[in-house]
Amino acid sequence: MGKDIREDIAWAQINKDVLKSLESPRRLYWVILFIALAMIGVAVGSEIYQYQTGMGVSNKNNSHVWGLYIATFIFWIGMSHSGTLLSAILHLMHADWRKPIYRFAEAMTTFSLMTAGLFVLVHLGRLWMVYYVMPYPNERWVWPNFQSPLVWDMFAIATYLSSSVLFLYVGMIPDLAICRDNIHSGWRKKLYTVMSLGWEGTDRQWRNFRITYLTIACFLIPLAVSVHSIVASDFAMSNMPGWHVTSFPPYFVAGALYSGCAAIITLFIILRYVFRFEEYMTLPIMKKLVRLTFAIAMVWTYLNLIEFASVWYGHDQTAKDQLIFKATGPYAPFFWAMIFFGSILPLMLAFKRFQTHLPILFVVSILLNVGMWLERWMIIAPSFAHGHYPWTWDHDQWPSLVQWGIVFGSFGWFTLLFMVFCKVFPSVSMYEVKEMVYHRSLAMKHKPAVKGEY
Repeated sequence: MGKDIREDIAWAQINKDVLKSLESPRRLYWVILFIALAMIGVAVGSEIYQYQTGMGVSNKNNSHVWGLYIATFIFWIGMSHSGTLLSAILHLMHADWRKPIYRFAEAMTTFSLMTAGLFVLVHLGRLWMVYYVMPYPNERWVWPNFQSPLVWDMFAIATYLSSSVLFLYVGMIPDLAICRDNIHSGWRKKLYTVMSLGWEGTDRQWRNFRITYLTIACFLIPLAVSVHSIVASDFAMSNMPGWHVTSFPPYFVAGALYSGCAAIITLFIILRYVFRFEEYMTLPIMKKLVRLTFAIAMVWTYLNLIEFASVWYGHDQTAKDQLIFKATGPYAPFFWAMIFFGSILPLMLAFKRFQTHLPILFVVSILLNVGMWLERWMIIAPSFAHGHYPWTWDHDQWPSLVQWGIVFGSFGWFTLLFMVFCKVFPSVSMYEVKEMVYHRSLAMKHKPAVKGEY
């Protein structure tokens, strides 16, 4: 296996390769766009039908008041964490291997949050009531209910989304100037000219840029942790069996990093082929990303076992009955699928032969996120189906086709936004890859040769 990236690649070649990705991706790009638009069409049709008919078509009742929408909402919130959080952490740790891949990971964060926010609106049913979750004074002298989880989520999503967009945009400014100076005249050149904010690459601009980017990165790390901890508090603050668990905040953060890293692997493989980034999204970088995913998977598994042990050896008989119900009741196939996909399957990532085998990694990364989606579903559905009161039990509840249509459409919505972004904006950071190449070549000149090094 070679280095993360070639030390001898010319700076002009880096510009040429990345700018070429904005003009002529492989045909698979258009196939992906078509599939995404078809999925969005299904979701729009389902939402219109639900809007006109009522929330009854989503099989909601007095027991299952959340269901698939909130489970998918948590899934998208979780997927959003790895991009910006890992980018910020690896930036502070001066990990060079993040530089070719952090841009699309940060974009994944932004579009995951935009997708998650839609499920709050979908779950409300009456979309025109959305202003009730916004904290503002009004003419009735009544503020929204700050004890409602919807208000907490509104604060969390709005803060994290605005900060992530700012982090993504600030990091792109030098590259937008490169696009401005090399692209032909047209709407793109006008767009890059406005968004580059007059960047000329002076010493003062670079100094201010470094300080600003570092400051935002330091701010985002605690913010990202707090956001998913707030989402975890939606559950932990309640008295529902299986939810009133003190380990939920770190458990949710670990699950968020886990699903986000798996999604980064999937998108890494897709972008590597579609935009011809084999020189930049290299196999050594993939190996480091896979090892990081494996480490986070083991942390998630450990926290999962802690939750099971605390319930099993605790004194809350209802929570213990809930755990047994998950493992042996009608939801047992999904529970054990979650355990297999989330805790057993990632053991493959510990073997070197699989760490750079892209077809296998592509399938495994998708299955890992299937397991993480099942984990969110298993948090919500069994607790509503088998709560404290037997008269609320409803074990035969299954999401309707309307719910599935909207959920599948959300993946199409995310894919469309992400692929359009990668076609309009550079998904590989040109200036950071140049810095990486420069420092690597400088280090190679002053490093004595070692026998057997490659």
